[in-house]
Amino acid sequence: MIDILTIEDLAIRRGERLLFAGLSLALKAGEAVALVGRNGSGKTSLLRAVAGLVRPESGTIGFGGIDPRDARADGVHLLGHQDGLKPSRTAAEELGFWTRWMGGAPERLDRAIEQLALAPLLELEVRRLSAGQRRRLALARLVAAPRPLWLLDEPLSPLDTEWRGRFADLMAEHLAGGGLILAAVHDPLPGAHRQLEIPT
Repeated sequence: MIDILTIEDLAIRRGERLLFAGLSLALKAGEAVALVGRNGSGKTSLLRAVAGLVRPESGTIGFGGIDPRDARADGVHLLGHQDGLKPSRTAAEELGFWTRWMGGAPERLDRAIEQLALAPLLELEVRRLSAGQRRRLALARLVAAPRPLWLLDEPLSPLDTEWRGRFADLMAEHLAGGGLILAAVHDPLPGAHRQLEIPT
């Protein structure tokens, strides 16, 4: 299980442009860090590099001695700015697919439906859901298939005030259980957290 994420002297390039260099971070179990910076500074690219989807220009990303392939396969959730949901599936089909794909148990699926109040939406096609409802469906993966490291890209943006508060409770529960959260944000991240500004 991942109990620490270490980033040392990281640099990331996109095409011909160096997004940032010299970035370091140690994120421990029970901690949350909000990534802040201007648009295009590299917040999303950093999350994708931690997830193994972007190759850094230089520097290292470590998971406390766990092989990075194993850590990423079994211990990381990446929730992008786009929800990554298939429009033609029903909400039930989509959540069921992601739960099975990520190794979640049926009882965790039921808990996700309850905590994200998805029961009235399950028979609706994803294309018929509002932006906030789609975000709740995407967030339900975090509950249905628990993994210690959450990488979140603008997780609050489509949520109303009520659901921002309820997601804050989910984050607090995750951290209390030894989870880790690294989130790229423009809106303030709720709850106790540190802030890391992407160097430019």
